[in-house]
Amino acid sequence: MAYGGLQSVNKIRGMNMEIIRGKKVWYANGFRPADIALAEEGKILKICPYGTYGEDVSVEDYGENKILPGFIDVHTHGAYGYDTNDAEPDKLRDWIRRIPEEGVTSLLPTTVTQLPDVLMAAAKSVADVAEEKPEKSAEILGIHFEGPYFDMEYKGAQPPEAIKEATIEEFKHFQEAARGWIKYMSLAPEHDKDQELTRYLSENGVVVSIGHSSAEFETVLMAVANGARSQTHVCNAMTGLKHRAPGQVGAAFRIRDIFGEMICDTQHVKPDVVNIYFDSKGRDYTMMVSDSLRCKSAAPGQEFTLGGHKITLDESGLARLQDGTIAGSTMKMNEGLRNLIEECMVPVSAAINACTLNPARCLRVDDRKGRIAAGYDADIVVLDRDYKVIQTYCRGKKAL
Repeated sequence: MAYGGLQSVNKIRGMNMEIIRGKKVWYANGFRPADIALAEEGKILKICPYGTYGEDVSVEDYGENKILPGFIDVHTHGAYGYDTNDAEPDKLRDWIRRIPEEGVTSLLPTTVTQLPDVLMAAAKSVADVAEEKPEKSAEILGIHFEGPYFDMEYKGAQPPEAIKEATIEEFKHFQEAARGWIKYMSLAPEHDKDQELTRYLSENGVVVSIGHSSAEFETVLMAVANGARSQTHVCNAMTGLKHRAPGQVGAAFRIRDIFGEMICDTQHVKPDVVNIYFDSKGRDYTMMVSDSLRCKSAAPGQEFTLGGHKITLDESGLARLQDGTIAGSTMKMNEGLRNLIEECMVPVSAAINACTLNPARCLRVDDRKGRIAAGYDADIVVLDRDYKVIQTYCRGKKAL
């Protein structure tokens, strides 16, 4: 059956399907009343005027609550005590089953810099679970390899003992272990000789994101010219903006047609800076990420590890190394959306795009993810007026 085809309502009523209804459905760049018909196979069959369907079909009416495309997190290391580098499939399954609690329907489990055997085990573990596609769980769209090709000065919380120069040959070993599931890689372009790995990744369908880098403005331009498509957690672990040295932050503002991640917990980047960035970049290339660690949902004061190094969760919800360096966040994606709109005063359309359509476009899956539209995966989150998650649908199945 061709989704979105012109079929009579009577014909459709004979099918086994479910209707989601609401007065504030996000489609066509606005909140509008609508009925959403979900097909059995996890797709959106069609969008209809509000109230099209009657009592002869199953209707879930969410009234004045907001119905949005499911959130996509391209940079998340873990949660609930689990870290991608642990390479424990059962705990990974638990993570992707629970993460819809915050409206996430797709994600890229993210590694942290480590020695090759650890990274290859992690890659294989994620690939194993990704290929299962468990129901009522967030979908793994690929692996985000954060490192190990970084700059020592801007390493942030990345383990220094495992940082090295970029090579195509080593990456091939990682990708072989991942069975092709590495879809996004953060690297420092100044440590990629002649941009060789950047070109190789770009030519082979892997998104290159500039991060943990001492590169200046001109090096960023060269990396973009050779295939880099994104920047990792803009404003964090990168050269700053100065009036005679624009740096990577300057590049994030100046190059408006590459993507850029931003951690929107209001602590990694202050609200006014977030606002300025979104205002400069526009609504089509910003991506909200959690950069969450295994300590998400844990109580302050608890100790954990990241890449073999001890981290502590402070009262503000930030994870820190023993020397005080910020190691990551515990932000939930629905909270991030609230921060963008209510604290950072980012326009609603830009804020929603940042956690739905834009990451889908960056990953080149926007033909099936990131929108509420006929033919798209039925990945949907329902939020109340306080941005709390009421229900999440993962490929048409209620996940809560």
